[in-house]
Amino acid sequence: MTDALKRLSDEGVAIWLDDLSRKRITSGNLAELIDQSHVVGVTTNPSIFQKAISSGEGYEQQLADLAARKVTVDEAIRMITTADVRDAADILRPVFDATNGQDGRVSIEVDPRLAHDTKATVAEAKQLAWLVDRPNTLIKIPATKAGLPAIADVIGKGISVNVTLIFSLERYRAVMDAYLTGLEQAKAAGLDLSLIHSVASFFVSRVDTEIDKRLDALGTDEAKALRGKAALANARLAYQAYEEVFSSDRWAALEKAGANKQRALWASTGVKDPAYKDTLYVDDLVAPNTVNTMPEATLEATADHGRITGDTVRGTYEQAKAELDALAKIGISYDDVVQLLEDEGVDKFEQAWNDLLKSTEAELKRLAPEA
Repeated sequence: MTDALKRLSDEGVAIWLDDLSRKRITSGNLAELIDQSHVVGVTTNPSIFQKAISSGEGYEQQLADLAARKVTVDEAIRMITTADVRDAADILRPVFDATNGQDGRVSIEVDPRLAHDTKATVAEAKQLAWLVDRPNTLIKIPATKAGLPAIADVIGKGISVNVTLIFSLERYRAVMDAYLTGLEQAKAAGLDLSLIHSVASFFVSRVDTEIDKRLDALGTDEAKALRGKAALANARLAYQAYEEVFSSDRWAALEKAGANKQRALWASTGVKDPAYKDTLYVDDLVAPNTVNTMPEATLEATADHGRITGDTVRGTYEQAKAELDALAKIGISYDDVVQLLEDEGVDKFEQAWNDLLKSTEAELKRLAPEA
């Protein structure tokens, strides 16, 4: 069952699970996925936690304890989510040790309500790193304009970061620049660069969802022929940018000082359109030194019928550029699409966080001891 997953790993793609819940931790499921399905990392986001905690499974006792202590709902959520991340990090610790810190990572996101506040994002990142207190944690910071200086600052303090919600090539280059700036600051501060790791989460399926909607509205044969092309083209050109930045003189100086490359991570790899094969964003985004974070359904589909045929990214750059150029020619604005997706991404995570606040507050009230 896991031959395709093994082949994917052998090609240099780290398989991370895009999900976490207390049930997954306590049932042994996460350990099983690590043992049998080549899973070497976990990512979380506000939507994942909202779904997990709202299910109630495994959280009742901690919620009751928090209610008895009369903690605020914000504190309760942080206690619950950091407990899950800490436990997952402990399960993944052998992977972290075996890969010299590259994998075995668990990501936790800063409060999405802070996405446009640089100082608050830095403060929250420091707090989360302290709260979880595991070396194999990645703090997720969104790649908003306010997020970029926060990324540099947090990396400069020696905290490893997962940069999230990247949709555009221009913003991705700015993210890599922020990472290098942070490493330069860390080096100047005398920190050990070899202990700092980062991934840049480049979102995939949402690009096709938005652009396909616009292509369908045009309805021409030319437009129909471009359906399902944009997301792969965008991601492949991101990898081209990664290759350029991490072969530069600026990078070479940092690498000499012990720095690690910031890997490209393919996020949002669950296929939304049933017209496409369900392993599209896995099979067609195979490249060395990348991460693919998959929902469980995509992981299972890849194990069952994924077609891993080697590198499917390098050598595609001209075609990828031609496909994005073709979209521009028929009037689809790349800049408009990626900005919309970033705005929507921040809004969706904020909404999920607000829903989590409401459902947790209701649980705390329900479980509060009577006066």
